[in-house]
Formats: sequence, C-alpha cells, structure tokens
Amino acid sequence: MNTKYDFAEENGAPIAYIRSVAVVDLPEELRSQAAGLKTLYAVHSAQGERLALVRDRKLAFVLARQNDMMPVTVH
Repeated sequence: MNTKYDFAEENGAPIAYIRSVAVVDLPEELRSQAAGLKTLYAVHSAQGERLALVRDRKLAFVLARQNDMMPVTVH
C-alpha cells in the first residue's frame, strides 16, 4: 500500500498539465497577442514550467500528445 508512484510520468510518458488562463492575468506583451480572446490554455511540465499558451483546450491536448506527453487537466 505504500508503493511510491511517480506522478510526473504515466505509462512512460511525462505528464503535461493543461489549465485555463485568463488573458487579463497575463503580462501586457502577451495580452496584446491574444487577438481578443478572454481565455487561453497553458501547457505546463510536471515541474510547473509553462511550455506553451494556445487558444483552445483541444489544441493544448493535441500539442502535448504530439510532444509525447500525457495531458491532464488542472482545475
């Protein structure tokens, strides 16, 4: 029952955390590139590093999978 589990990897693939980000919470230089969107989706590594910002959730999941990562949603 006390087996250690590496949550950073699932089935040998690193986990990518996907979460929504309000555009108003981003730095001005990124807000100006958001093209009128109110929400973007961030792809983060298991260590918390932001890897990408994309326009929709589906694209975030596709991007993670294309880079051999297992995407999971963070609330």
